Amino acid sequence: MAPQYAPSLRSRLAPMLFSLQTGFIVLFSFCTEIDNSVKVDGITFSNFYPEFQDVNVMVILGFGFLCSFLVRYGFSGTGFNLLVAIMATQWALILNGMESWYYRGKISVDLTSLVVAEMCTASALISIGAVHGKTNLIQLTLIALLEVFGFVLSKWLLQTLLGLRPLNSIMLLHIFGAFFGLTLTWILHRKGSQPFEKEKFDHKTGLFSMLGTVFLWMFWPSFNSSLVDHRTPGRKLAAVCSTYLALAVSAVTAAAVSVLTSPKGKINPVNLQSCILAGGVSVGVCVSAVRQPWEAMTLGFIAAVVSTTGFRYLKAHMLAAFQCHDTCSVLSTHGFPGLIGWLAHLLLQMKHSDDQTTAVRFAAFHICALLITLAVSLSMGILTGLLLKWNIWRPPQEKKCFDDQAYWEFAHLAVRK
Repeated sequence: MAPQYAPSLRSRLAPMLFSLQTGFIVLFSFCTEIDNSVKVDGITFSNFYPEFQDVNVMVILGFGFLCSFLVRYGFSGTGFNLLVAIMATQWALILNGMESWYYRGKISVDLTSLVVAEMCTASALISIGAVHGKTNLIQLTLIALLEVFGFVLSKWLLQTLLGLRPLNSIMLLHIFGAFFGLTLTWILHRKGSQPFEKEKFDHKTGLFSMLGTVFLWMFWPSFNSSLVDHRTPGRKLAAVCSTYLALAVSAVTAAAVSVLTSPKGKINPVNLQSCILAGGVSVGVCVSAVRQPWEAMTLGFIAAVVSTTGFRYLKAHMLAAFQCHDTCSVLSTHGFPGLIGWLAHLLLQMKHSDDQTTAVRFAAFHICALLITLAVSLSMGILTGLLLKWNIWRPPQEKKCFDDQAYWEFAHLAVRK
């Protein structure tokens, strides 16, 4: 039987990328300007640039290498991550600056706006983890554009309707991205196609994936603290210390739980790579409410136990019960720790509140914030999933899922005449 080749994307991918990038150039030429302020609110370029670099390393290197764990999908995991991230960041800069453009006629671009845009991009990269290996670059680009639009919309609703602070609304990106991705993979599920024969990992790809985890683990304190109000004495330092302690505890706890849940009593590398970050996710969602080291450490411990246990057992059960194939287990890695962080934020804020009326009011607003986030995430996930089901995007065949050869040109595989 003749081999089945993946459908060519030449007539669709190149025009789409050219059109999007040309459109961004036109929009930036008319609507944006570089903010040349030397010092704004006490923040200088030299003070904030290291934090921007840390977030940039996480988005490009951290998520990129983390997605390289599949044996035959390493090039696509890192390469597609780069292309999708830079497209989504440009789109997020425009969307986040729409209010400024409406009132001032220009969108100001500075380091803070770049960091916020990359955090919006991170929510899209989380979502893409759920459909990792089962979609082509056209579909991934559409997912990123629509997901970033949905997240910016959710952030705007939270800040406008509930008066939520920018930090608290942005840090819900883990919950938004996880449930957006789960909805997406549920709609795109192929009946009778699982398990995929090429969804495998080995020692070499595991090393590259562990490198991504190391980058994320090292720079996560900057991710959680970059947008913390520096004018409040000690808040940024508290955010860095809390994140580090939560990450440290989650790393140790994830290793212990991985050994306990293993039939052979060994550490599962794929399990560990994702779940040691659970503490950083959970603390990030409630970074403004954590004040004591033991609070952060307890949060990291609980998040790691739930994340590691869910990673070990939940993926197969979700596939069997809900026909939801979550490639990177984003529910266990980001969804559950994000919800734990949301609950901790609620409890800690009520604990620190002296007035019972204020505490009840905060609880109502906090619950509404979660409901709005989930509502926008699920609705945008359904809309995006229905759009991606169209065959016009030429989705990969079942036998070409998790395979670099469907998208990349390799010299050693070329047919020589």
